[in-house]
Amino acid sequence: MTIELTWAGHSCVRVQKDDFTLVIDPGFVSAANATDGADALLISHEHIDHYDVTKIAAAVAARPGLPIYTNPSVAELLEQSGAAAGGKMRVVGHGDNLTIGGIPVQIHGEWHAPIHRDLKPVRNVGFLIDHKFFHPGDALTDPHTRIDLLTCPLIGLYTKNGELVDWIRRLRPNRVAPVHDFGLTDLGKAGEDGFFAKDRSQLAPGTGATYFRPTVGTPIPL
Repeated sequence: MTIELTWAGHSCVRVQKDDFTLVIDPGFVSAANATDGADALLISHEHIDHYDVTKIAAAVAARPGLPIYTNPSVAELLEQSGAAAGGKMRVVGHGDNLTIGGIPVQIHGEWHAPIHRDLKPVRNVGFLIDHKFFHPGDALTDPHTRIDLLTCPLIGLYTKNGELVDWIRRLRPNRVAPVHDFGLTDLGKAGEDGFFAKDRSQLAPGTGATYFRPTVGTPIPL
């Protein structure tokens, strides 16, 4: 069966294959039902817009033994909070190759993109799903392989549009979907979408990749 991706708001993406559901980065601004029916969770880093202890605790309660794949820092925080009690924590790092529910998952990256020199760096791992879809978390990581679909974080304390364009050009994906846009107005989204157009124009440098805005809850074939 084809793998389907469904955007669940902000940086949360649900990955479905047959009857198996993998949920990436269910943060506090993702959809309320983001973790419903989850068979495994993947969490890139510790910022609360990427992991919500309430959603995680509910997912573990609904499915005891729920596997949670994340970096060492998040694993420690979840254990301290007790949110993952009853789940099965799996610490992952750069270079790991996994198969989760029949879905190939490769781990890329180690650190969140720099925010400011006065702020302590936090760990971040990106997830390459089925060798085709790359979810970078909050980092401009290069998985060093040609990918079909890239999720691009639009608005963050670390983002600069020019750097994002250069990152997309370097990775050369076939498609780019914007995420990490909580708080943007419709006008703001339209402005960002125009800037990240595939072709160069007076208002856009051109990324070379097809850009499309996903709709929350609407599946995207991979």
